[in-house]
Amino acid sequence: MKMKKFIASVLVAATAFGLAACGNSGSGDSAKSDSSAKSTDKKEIVYGKSQGPYTELFEDAIVPILEKEGYTVKGVDLSDLQTADVALNDGDVDVNVEQHTAYMENFNKSYNGDLVAISPIPTVPAGVYSKKYDSIDDIPNGAKVAVPNDASNTARCYLMLQKIGWIKLDENADPSAITQDDITENPHNIKFTEMNSMTIPATMDDFDYVAITGSVVYNAGIDASTALANEDIQDYLVLQVVVKKENKDAAWAQAIVDAYHSDEFKEYMKKNNDGLWWIPEELQ
Repeated sequence: MKMKKFIASVLVAATAFGLAACGNSGSGDSAKSDSSAKSTDKKEIVYGKSQGPYTELFEDAIVPILEKEGYTVKGVDLSDLQTADVALNDGDVDVNVEQHTAYMENFNKSYNGDLVAISPIPTVPAGVYSKKYDSIDDIPNGAKVAVPNDASNTARCYLMLQKIGWIKLDENADPSAITQDDITENPHNIKFTEMNSMTIPATMDDFDYVAITGSVVYNAGIDASTALANEDIQDYLVLQVVVKKENKDAAWAQAIVDAYHSDEFKEYMKKNNDGLWWIPEELQ
């Protein structure tokens, strides 16, 4: 009799535990579902910000549009683009607007990243600058020229130097991955120094010419109109809105895309573009 009562008690307890487990499982699935919904339909957008023209354009022109749509937009200061991409890839921020496709693809390869571009944005072209000469035609034999040392921007600057006739590049080289080794002709015997792009402006006195990307020109307070030459911006060098692949179809991500394509943004650019910005055709 005691044995029967014990077995009955065990069965009751097991049944109760099973029901509780089912209840917990259901609420867990519900929580996961809610979390997934929040990631796509959330109303707070966190962006990685830097000291540069692209963050400023986002804050001045895009954030007000997003706020009218009911979004709260917050910025997180990050020291450099690589750090910003790591934060984006890790989910610490939702979006950044600081890079072109070539840089993003290099990051994805190097860091096993999962970042995607969802919209082009206005872009500041790279240029050739000098404190010693007034024209690219004045280049002396053996000129010292500084160029950025990160892969994608190294490539774009060598392409720019080919455009102005200073060098010739291997026609079979991948345009987005060009290095010094791809230079086939160097008639001026240019001595190239590849260095951190952020340090180039401070060392201009040490070089005959420097090749600098647009964001660095802006940050250094250099007048972009003093460029002796500018690059032809290739598709893979157009700056982009970048998010994690899993978020590319989220409502908040589409809201950012829509803001850049809006009539309000087009009007803003018409009033505020003093020649610094190259604007993709689809945003005009």
